[in-house]
Amino acid sequence: MRLLRCLTISGSAAVLAGAVTFSGVTATTVAAPARPSHVPSARFLFEARTALAHYLRHYHPQAMLAHTGRARAIRNVTPVPSFNWSGYASTSSTHQAFTKVSGNWTTPSVTCSAEDQITSNWVGLDGFTSSTAEQLGTVSWCFQGKPIYFTWFAMFPHGVTGVGQSLAPGDKIAASVTRSGTTYTLKLTDSTHPANSFTRTATCALATCLDTSAEWISERSSLAIGTMPQAHYNAFKLTSGSQANGGHTGPIGAGPGVKAITMVDGTNTYNLNTVSALTGGNSFSTTWKNSY
Repeated sequence: MRLLRCLTISGSAAVLAGAVTFSGVTATTVAAPARPSHVPSARFLFEARTALAHYLRHYHPQAMLAHTGRARAIRNVTPVPSFNWSGYASTSSTHQAFTKVSGNWTTPSVTCSAEDQITSNWVGLDGFTSSTAEQLGTVSWCFQGKPIYFTWFAMFPHGVTGVGQSLAPGDKIAASVTRSGTTYTLKLTDSTHPANSFTRTATCALATCLDTSAEWISERSSLAIGTMPQAHYNAFKLTSGSQANGGHTGPIGAGPGVKAITMVDGTNTYNLNTVSALTGGNSFSTTWKNSY
């Protein structure tokens, strides 16, 4: 995420219903499905999300870039090391360059220890060099040794809002952010458990949300006290990655200023994951190496 500046919980009833709304955003409430067997109790979910909101209250919204490092050299792509992001970004110096970003992936499972850890997978606009974020995706989060999963979105100036609590490893996700003028449409479809799907609309002034980057990212959260450990995920493979800029739509590799981002440890000594080259210009994978 420009991840998770603050997880918004509009009361336990809203959380348990599988949809949350906040002021200024049009939301469509969906009925809660039968709870899958992997989902912890309602009490545990509430405690976990409350803890996550506390941890992420001082979340740093931007990518934390390292000036030099161990980013993989990929032909025709600029390698960039980062302390909290991995994946791909397309960047431009022109304001309002991007009007859409999209991608598909399968929700990765995480292997948990007693340590709280997190990994978030998302697509979005802004956040690479700007402080705003228009993003959505999935979170795999280890809390007290147990994995929980949910869908979420973030629309500046609000923090992150959790939506679907029946998300499970293996769920098929399609996500997109589309801008028309100052109006943003954030759409996520979970074709495996449709109750996690949502569409939200919101507005942001052109002078505020600059739309100078599009991203396809696997992330660990960076907070006021440091960066959270990256949860040990089985795999993150993004497919059908697409962006629209300057009136033209194309794959990740056709965008301007394409960058391959490798997550590195806090000392910039070793990689926390690896990032593959683009396949067909629109697909790649990241592989977990270390937590921190």
